[in-house]
Amino acid sequence: MDMTEKKLSSKLIYDGKILRLHVDTVELPNGKQSIREVADHPGGVAIVALDRDGCVLTVKQYRYVFSRVVEEIPAGKLEPGEDPREAALRELKEETGAVPERFTELGALIVSPGAYGEVLHLYLAEGLDVGAQSPDEDEFLDVYRTPFDEMVRRVTDGELTDAKTVAGILKVYALRQRGQ
Repeated sequence: MDMTEKKLSSKLIYDGKILRLHVDTVELPNGKQSIREVADHPGGVAIVALDRDGCVLTVKQYRYVFSRVVEEIPAGKLEPGEDPREAALRELKEETGAVPERFTELGALIVSPGAYGEVLHLYLAEGLDVGAQSPDEDEFLDVYRTPFDEMVRRVTDGELTDAKTVAGILKVYALRQRGQ
């Protein structure tokens, strides 16, 4: 069965610094019409950074949408046309001051396919040389180091709820279990 939806029209609602919001009218596979509310996003990167002691570097920062401080792996958005690998290296250095000896692609995640068009590229950074942070002028974050096994426990216990952090830690855990 062909499940493709055909866009019939699109109405731009908002065109901002990060998001572009539009409402589309689509034709469904059965010939009926429906509405799709879409948030376009340039994409992002996230990095599971492991230091030489086997600790994961995380950052804590205030997240306005949730009105609280959230602990998460280093991450950031892609600039138009930017290579995800280069963006990930840039974000890791800016947010934590770390430069990795080894840098491995872990694949991409579709963040929320129901309405949000972000693709997030995951990486594993190992053998870190850590220097000074250089966050963006609107970023206020603290860096933490937590043993990897403790991060796995915190993820599986539901203490850490940031999706990219959960996915990244569990992906690295699964690769280690397979001996990779």
